[in-house]
Amino acid sequence: MEVRYVPDHLVLSVVVGSRAYGLETEDSDVDRRGVFVAPTPLFWRLTKPPTHVEGPLPEQFSWEVERFCGLALEANPTVLECLWSPIVEQVAPAGEDLLAIRRAFLSRRAHRSFTGYADAQFRRLDPERPRWKQAMHMIRLLISGLHLARHGEPLVRMDDHRDRLLAVRRGEVSWAEVQRWRAELTAAFPGTGALPGEPDRRRVEDYLAVTRKAAL
Repeated sequence: MEVRYVPDHLVLSVVVGSRAYGLETEDSDVDRRGVFVAPTPLFWRLTKPPTHVEGPLPEQFSWEVERFCGLALEANPTVLECLWSPIVEQVAPAGEDLLAIRRAFLSRRAHRSFTGYADAQFRRLDPERPRWKQAMHMIRLLISGLHLARHGEPLVRMDDHRDRLLAVRRGEVSWAEVQRWRAELTAAFPGTGALPGEPDRRRVEDYLAVTRKAAL
């Protein structure tokens, strides 16, 4: 029998992307990210449940809870921002518990992950023919990571930076100015900041154990 992991076992569904950042335009899609909990007995089989599922809605992607937690512990920017999305469309008790421990995933690894992801995006940009939307999101990622390093949580809504970021998206800002903005943000990352050296793996593992037992 086919198991419908999404939506039947979905415990958290949030909107990410431009609509969550406050940077949407009339053409923006609704990007959804979620977490599902596969029934525990399925792990006793040789064929394990999937680590992620695409769909069934357009632009929807969901992780199995253990994979999600692993990525969050590694300070994956996309995953961490899911935990702070201002648009929560669906949440079950296991999803509420996940949001309650979201700070357990945080560590100074986020300094490297946010700047590293932004650098990777920057290297893919051609100064002669920039993809301005990608440039905007590269800057947005640095803003979010800097806020995380300074204040202990990522900045998802970009209200204070909206006009300037959308100007970048429209190509109304020179490439030189984009480079300067990127350099200023990167240089502003603190050496230690508000984040602990390591995440609280014990708390995350306790959450997973309780969640697996509840899914028996």
